[in-house]
Amino acid sequence: MKNLEIASLFYKIADLLEMQNVKWKPQAYRRAAQSLEALERDIEELWKEGTLKEIPGVGEGIARHIDEFLRRGKIRPFEAIMRKIPKGLGELMEIESIGPKKAFFLYKKLKIKNLGDLEAAVKRHKLGGLPGFGEKSEQNILKGIGMYKSGHERMLLGKALSIAEGIVDELKKNRGIERIAIAGSLRRMKETIGDIDILATAENAEEVMDAFVNMPDVRDVLAKGTTKTTVVLNSGVQADVRVLKDSEFGSALQYFTGNKEHNIKLREIAIKRGLKLSEYGLFEKKTGRRIAGKTEEEIYAKFGMKYIEPELREDRGELQAAMQGKLPKIISYGSAKGDFHVHSNWSEGSEGIEEIANAAKNIGYEWICLTDHSKSERIAHGLDEEKVLKQIAEIRRINRKFRDFRILAGSEVDIKADGGLDFSNEILKKLDVVVVAVHSGFKSAKGQMTARVLDGINNKYVKIIAHPTGRLIGKREGYEIDLERVFEACAKRGVMPEINAYPERTDLNDANAKRAIELGCRLAIGTDAHSIGQLHYMRLGIAMARRAWAGGKDIANTLNLKEIENLLKLRE
Repeated sequence: MKNLEIASLFYKIADLLEMQNVKWKPQAYRRAAQSLEALERDIEELWKEGTLKEIPGVGEGIARHIDEFLRRGKIRPFEAIMRKIPKGLGELMEIESIGPKKAFFLYKKLKIKNLGDLEAAVKRHKLGGLPGFGEKSEQNILKGIGMYKSGHERMLLGKALSIAEGIVDELKKNRGIERIAIAGSLRRMKETIGDIDILATAENAEEVMDAFVNMPDVRDVLAKGTTKTTVVLNSGVQADVRVLKDSEFGSALQYFTGNKEHNIKLREIAIKRGLKLSEYGLFEKKTGRRIAGKTEEEIYAKFGMKYIEPELREDRGELQAAMQGKLPKIISYGSAKGDFHVHSNWSEGSEGIEEIANAAKNIGYEWICLTDHSKSERIAHGLDEEKVLKQIAEIRRINRKFRDFRILAGSEVDIKADGGLDFSNEILKKLDVVVVAVHSGFKSAKGQMTARVLDGINNKYVKIIAHPTGRLIGKREGYEIDLERVFEACAKRGVMPEINAYPERTDLNDANAKRAIELGCRLAIGTDAHSIGQLHYMRLGIAMARRAWAGGKDIANTLNLKEIENLLKLRE
């Protein structure tokens, strides 16, 4: 699929326009890019159907650009501009505290064209005397460069999943394919992915490998064989396809899914029982007789264990729990009845309230929580008191059109530097759901940030603390905060820490989410969707909940409409 390729190009276009101080167009291209990233269908299918303008954020002009790219592989109006801008400037823009305007400024002032130039200039303290830069700026930039480098060694789960599922769909077109599955850390749904592993069984392995290397998304073929082929995709990620015998598929899937430590411990258990476990099967050591291998379930069953879900195979006590019959029944995909964190076009989202509600109903949800920003978030067009009251009235009006479905009137309210909230209690009590969050002062001391957040969640109207560490994967580290104290306070007050499912956030991560549950918290999953296409990020949030050993009772999204109204003490 070319969805991610076009989205990446639109992000570059937005940055170039921002460099030139163009006011509204950059945001339009970023919204279109976000929609394309979240799009579950292949953009080429929509193009052939003539339905490009049905994609949120895609109007007449952007649809023309998509059409031109799919026909020519380029977008003419931007070729000349991009030729004038050094390619490396794109890297600079992604460094925290740089951005498009500063990147262009550094290029004009110091001829800094790429990451190497920037790193050298910072180490020689060439930025300190420039307007808008100082000694602290240089330290932050060096830190940002380190984060960028580590972040770009791996791909975000949401992007990797989209690419891998596209490969699987493409290979399934080959009639000889019998079984096919994604393996590796991607199947364990880790927040970032190193490479993509796909396993298959087929009548004709050669046909599968031919189809794989000839896919349009393949940039380079590193190795091609009848049992394993490795390619590099246009995104830069490496993908492997292995074709196996049907009798080996389960053992190979188990072997290539569990992390190293999980697999070592399982092999040790096998050895103690006079067995040998490998990717080819489970064998009696003395006789060499295969006793399992066709499915993963039979592998674990031979050790007296229930099936261990892929997300749990991280050597965090799952093998011992499985042997003792204490493995938890974790939350299932598709069990969410609603989403706690969605933005509309009243702030920085793409669609109107009713459009979001209808999209949520089509997913099968019974409720959706609208959480546009409060007034302090000016860059996100946050709502002031007058606008939030108008929005609440509009939500109530639209709700009268629905049966067995409800839009919850919420707000993502800033916790200010002093721990106070962006709205008075007079406003907060009119909302169905108050979601609080930190959006500034990320470099505060740990004690100061912890006190600020504790003050915020101690307000009696607060129900959820959003993205509790404030991190952006590969771009910004989370702020210093004592999560243990925050979780204890949340458990005491009935405030729900959020698993923010937006791919760049994944905040809480699995380890923190697990600890929150252990301390007595119920969690809320919010997609932080800015377009209806991003509502399907719920799957990523549920994946983190599964990795945190969460059951359905631990996640408030599993509550039906009546249950959620009772939990939030909502009136009709």
